[in-house]
Order: sequence, then structure tokens, then C-alpha cells
Amino acid sequence: MRTGRIARKTAETDILVEVNLDGTGAYAVSTGIGFLDHMVEQFSRHSLIDVTMKVDGDLHIDQHHTTEDSAIALGQALGQALGDKGGIGRYGQAYSPMDETLARVALDISGRPFLVWKARFTQEKLGEWDTELVEHWFHSVAQAAGITLHVQLLYGQNNHHVCEAIYKGFARAMRQAVELDSRKQGAIPSTKGQLGG
Repeated sequence: MRTGRIARKTAETDILVEVNLDGTGAYAVSTGIGFLDHMVEQFSRHSLIDVTMKVDGDLHIDQHHTTEDSAIALGQALGQALGDKGGIGRYGQAYSPMDETLARVALDISGRPFLVWKARFTQEKLGEWDTELVEHWFHSVAQAAGITLHVQLLYGQNNHHVCEAIYKGFARAMRQAVELDSRKQGAIPSTKGQLGG
């Protein structure tokens, strides 16, 4: 089983994240931020990666630590589940339409973390979640998981649709990238013989 489990406790957050790369898209998510819960659930359902995420954060201060630390823990759990990355597709890409919105996400599980973000929001909040934290969540996941991640909003007006299209695109790209390819026979998908480092 390609699974990961991260328990992370600081003075700001207490987090448990568990993932199963070979799951069915089952989830149990509770971060204390409703819209963030909704997006992580979308990620799980559309990637078919099972995700358990329980966060007790300092929301009496603001949402920054909960957003950042939940993303770090998810990225670490994904990295743990991937192991040496032998046999994976490595690359993933998806166009994700949602009504008037179209997002494009491409990624490489390269071990070299990088985020290119070309998206914007025209309102400050989605539900109670600060939209400026969406980019930061993706940056934190990419850093912790060792993913080169490109996110582009091609067009769209409704902020809810924009955010959801990006998360669903990320999910579909991750599904491609983490899937095992039997033709590779467990080989690490790099001529270097390793990914990262």
C-alpha cells in the first residue's frame, strides 16, 4: 500500500494527515475553514487519493497557519506515500472547465519544488477563507511534496468556479502523475536513477 501519515504539532497547529495513493477518493476533512475543507475534498474525490485531514489551528488569530500547515502536512504525506517514486507516471496535466471558467494545471513529481502561479481572484474571501491564501496553499504543497507545479487560469469570472476548477485540475493531474505504469516495471522515471537531490 502506498500510504503516508504525518502527525505535526506546533504552537500554532495540531495536524493529522493520512493519504492512500491507491484509494477511491474517500475523505474525512476537518480544518476549521469550511471552504478549504471543500477544496481538499474535491482534491481527494477527483484524484482518487484517499485523504484524512484533521486540523486544530489558531483560527482565533487568522487562517494563515492552518492553511499553510495543512498544505505542508499533505505534501509530506504525499511524498512519504510515493517513496522512491518507482514506476509512477511522474507527469500529469489537466484542463479543468467549470461553467464559464477554464483552468490548466501541469505538474512534475520531480523532487524539485517550484510553483508558477498565473491566476487571480477578484474578491477577498470565499466563504470565510482569504483568497490570498489559495496560492500559498499550493506553494506549500509543492514545496513539501517536491512537485514542480504550474497553475494557470485561462479565463473565468466567478471566484468559486475559479478556485474549484484549479483544485480539480490539480487533482486530475496528480491522479495521472502518481499512477503506476506496468511497463516501467518499478523503474524510477529518470535517467539519473533518482528524482530530486
